[in-house]
Amino acid sequence: MSNKHHVQDPGRLRALAAAIAAGDLSPVDLVQRYLDRIAAVEPYVQAWREVDGARALETAARRAAEAKDGRLRGPLHGIPVGVKDIIDVEGLPTRCNSRSRENAPAATADAEIVIALKAAGAIMLGKAHTTEFAFFDPSPARNPHNTDHTPGGSSSGSGAVVACGAAPLALGTQTMASLNRPAAYCGIAAFKPSTRSISGFGVAPLAASYDTTGFIAYTVDDAVYAFEAVAPPFTAAQDVGPDKVSIVLIDDPLIADAEKDMAAAFEAMAGSFRAEGHKVERRAPPVPFKRIIELHWTTMIYEAGRAQAALLALPAEQVGARLRQALAEGRAIPEDRYLSERAELDGIRRKFFATFADADAFLWPAAPGPAPVGIASTGEPRYIAPWTALGGPIVTMPAGTASNGLPLGCILAGRPGRDRTLGALARRLEAAVQG
Repeated sequence: MSNKHHVQDPGRLRALAAAIAAGDLSPVDLVQRYLDRIAAVEPYVQAWREVDGARALETAARRAAEAKDGRLRGPLHGIPVGVKDIIDVEGLPTRCNSRSRENAPAATADAEIVIALKAAGAIMLGKAHTTEFAFFDPSPARNPHNTDHTPGGSSSGSGAVVACGAAPLALGTQTMASLNRPAAYCGIAAFKPSTRSISGFGVAPLAASYDTTGFIAYTVDDAVYAFEAVAPPFTAAQDVGPDKVSIVLIDDPLIADAEKDMAAAFEAMAGSFRAEGHKVERRAPPVPFKRIIELHWTTMIYEAGRAQAALLALPAEQVGARLRQALAEGRAIPEDRYLSERAELDGIRRKFFATFADADAFLWPAAPGPAPVGIASTGEPRYIAPWTALGGPIVTMPAGTASNGLPLGCILAGRPGRDRTLGALARRLEAAVQG
């Protein structure tokens, strides 16, 4: 194995859970498998802020005894999970990759999403690296496909953890493109639920009207399976509908700078959906995506400037330069402007989804190209940010590789609240692409 390529399939969630339920796989052995993998690749990939191995093994022993007695907690019984280090895990510090939190005490409570995973039987394996407070100042994590490249951000460690085979599931968050982009750059899948549909309790805030916790896994089916395991009860089961669905490709200048490889991968994925008999058509949006990006940015930094205002009072060396600048800019935005722009964005959401009332999903490139070289930047969030602002669920779908051998990804977006429908559709379309 070279010092640049460290990709390994960590296994399928439903298959691992089934093997544990059947008594064919011990959760203790599974946790140890990932701990061994971490030991082998962590010096190169640097995905973890803290590995909680001893406690994970203790928990795994309890889950093993429960499985032996036929007492399964849920669909993730015995499954190890990496947790982005802006999300609280009881007993571990939440450092947010910030010098301002180097001496943070251990969290006294789990975030709600961690509680939900534990209730479904999952085992917390440790804390994965994040950009500082989930903004742009980078983490040490590297792309397992080539460690000279970024894994994306802000859920940089979460993407790297899964892609290098160190856990089959990781929690991330998205405020701009922080979940879907790392998955695309690392050649794996992600599921971002509808904005604000998952409790943010215990998650360090950046911009509360956008911050959404989601799931990074090796395949689309895995990411959707994880969401379904902990989905809020009000997201009623929804059928994907007819065998043949309508998929819209938004025709907007925002993606005119897509690199040749990305444009080809996008067209190939659209073509595979057409070949399955689905209706795939290009249509113009009712509002330019440039305007959605502008509104998203200003409302986001306004909220961040207030949620993390205390950081501005700290010595300059304790807070990353990009975060500090954005917080200061956000503090300078007047409330009336924020409320006006937030209302404008609400109106755009209504208009957008009314315009495409007949669409089942939207297909779009995840980024202009593969992960850029270096880790000083986490790559380009501009392609995904408007979909985050629109507020619906978003699935990252692997889309092959670029000419330099690095992964490419597309996103499949849905309308707010139709998370289970989009998940079922993404599963079907993943099968079409693989077929």
